[in-house]
Amino acid sequence: MKHNVILVILDGLNFQVARHALGHLQAYCGAGRATLYQLQCELPSLSRPLYECILTGVPPIDSGIVHNDVVRLSNHQSVFHYARNGGLTTAAAAYHWISELYNRAPFNAARDRHSDCPELPIQHGHFYYADHYPDSHLFADAESLRLRHKPNFLLVHPMNIDDAGHKHGLDSAQYRNSARQADLLLAEYLQRWLDAGYQVLVTADHGMNNDRSHNGLLPEEREVPLFVLGDAFSHNAQAQPKQTELCGTLCELLGVTHDKPQCRELLK
Repeated sequence: MKHNVILVILDGLNFQVARHALGHLQAYCGAGRATLYQLQCELPSLSRPLYECILTGVPPIDSGIVHNDVVRLSNHQSVFHYARNGGLTTAAAAYHWISELYNRAPFNAARDRHSDCPELPIQHGHFYYADHYPDSHLFADAESLRLRHKPNFLLVHPMNIDDAGHKHGLDSAQYRNSARQADLLLAEYLQRWLDAGYQVLVTADHGMNNDRSHNGLLPEEREVPLFVLGDAFSHNAQAQPKQTELCGTLCELLGVTHDKPQCRELLK
């Protein structure tokens, strides 16, 4: 069965902070309408390598996107490619590195910030390039894309949690409050997405440490959340999804042909 899907990547969100600070998402879990899983991110625990991992299922050591300064198109098929090739509509409101991985590299703001190109993997996009770009604006960008283009697959990727972590560290009011603010924004949109028939996944690329960074093996850097919401999910508490299985699982939900690993236990 084919479903429309929204993937939210809350950049830099540590699992333990997600578990205690995202009250609205946890209300869905408490009502039996969402399930929270713990993922361990691949290495290195850096953003651009893990965007590639989430969206292609390929770990950084194999993708060649091994640090944040690798500025080139991906060499692998992403969920955007599979969806477009399957005749579906794709969209993203995301950091400009996503555009560089799947649409055009290097990023040219005048050309690429607002994109409507049916031939590209990400057909409709709003891409930002300042880490402090407000999450409120980013969610509004995403909702504008959804309402205008009715995408089958939409990526929503805000950056303020990661930005707060780099400025103040994991154990800071600013970091925790940035996570709480993202939860409040999700509270504005989640139910309307579900009512519109979307399956929703909320995850993170990596976590954060008290040195105001990430890249290593500490649990707080590697442990990230995965919330799933929608009637296509099994909500099986025993499922053990991996970050490398997200791309294939997304493709299964979308009903498009793919050759990626997936977590079958996540789905009905």
